[in-house]
Amino acid sequence: MRMIKAQRMPILPMLILLVLLATPLAARAWERGKVETFATLPAGEAHPEGITVDREGNVYVVTVAANKPRTSEGTLLVFNPQGKHLRTVRIKGSSRLLLDLGFHPRTGQLLVVDYLGAKVLSVDPGTGASSVFMTVTSKNPGLDGMTFDPAGNVYVTDAHQGIIWKVGPDGGEASAWVTSALLKPTRIPPTIGANGLAFNNRKTALFVANTANDTVVKIPVTGSTLEPGTPEVFVNRIGGGPDGLIIDEHDNLWIACNQSNEILVLEPAQGQVIAKLGDFGGIDRKGAPIGFLWSNSLVFHGGDVLVTNLSLDVETSLAQLSDELGLAHLKDKNLRTIDGPWAQRVKLHTVSKIKKRIPALAGAELDR
Repeated sequence: MRMIKAQRMPILPMLILLVLLATPLAARAWERGKVETFATLPAGEAHPEGITVDREGNVYVVTVAANKPRTSEGTLLVFNPQGKHLRTVRIKGSSRLLLDLGFHPRTGQLLVVDYLGAKVLSVDPGTGASSVFMTVTSKNPGLDGMTFDPAGNVYVTDAHQGIIWKVGPDGGEASAWVTSALLKPTRIPPTIGANGLAFNNRKTALFVANTANDTVVKIPVTGSTLEPGTPEVFVNRIGGGPDGLIIDEHDNLWIACNQSNEILVLEPAQGQVIAKLGDFGGIDRKGAPIGFLWSNSLVFHGGDVLVTNLSLDVETSLAQLSDELGLAHLKDKNLRTIDGPWAQRVKLHTVSKIKKRIPALAGAELDR
């Protein structure tokens, strides 16, 4: 009897294993893809923020140069489609804190959002010569993200005041297109509310990321002149710090989340997350982030998505910039973020790339 029992004992664990292998899993872990380095900023340049591409696939990046003296001009970096650095351009008449940029769909002008200067500049991408394209009249504006409509109107978020400013194709003084408490920052750090924004393909809605509140706000629009309706929260608890926001050909929202170091992809009906892409893997031996570190602005580039790694220590930077930004009241507050200690270790600043792909997720079709 003892011999028979000894021979049968291994059978039970084997049966359990076979049952487990045959049982379908309800869901798999997110397939996050592979983050690679697209470009490395030249020595002395830091904190890449806004990013855009031209028709030839060249890539343009502006920086939040908190590491430079107050009197420094803003920096525009140009890379070829393969990520090779072509030139560094100093933007005349700008501050060193630049947040977004894009080519005007009608005129081809390169427009750059000057956060500290509270204006939008038209910039020659070869020489850096600039002229003022858009101004606003308000106290302590925080111009941030920018987008366009088919008629060439320009829309710019105000991250401090909860406003979306609008100006016509020729520029000038902007008017408040939408003002809403849902677009204001109610938490710190950072003191950034309305940030990245994009229209859906049919131009029936504008989606806006609120970084401080971890929300995406939806503004319905109607008619040929895109008249705005009442803003509403589209979805809450977006990763950690939803920042840049772009929309693909299927109306999916691609959102760079700066504190969770990832891209979240949301389907457009209910805001259900259908992909989580990228992650942070530490700092390499050269002092460059591995993967995303404060994933910030993003742009489609062929079959890839390019993402700027801001790699900014908010606690240190806001302490240094608080007087300039009119945020002296924050000096004594705890502004540490989970990425801050890592950002302090960065010596080489980068732009990342990841495949523009939404991996299949088991069970996702059941929720559509």
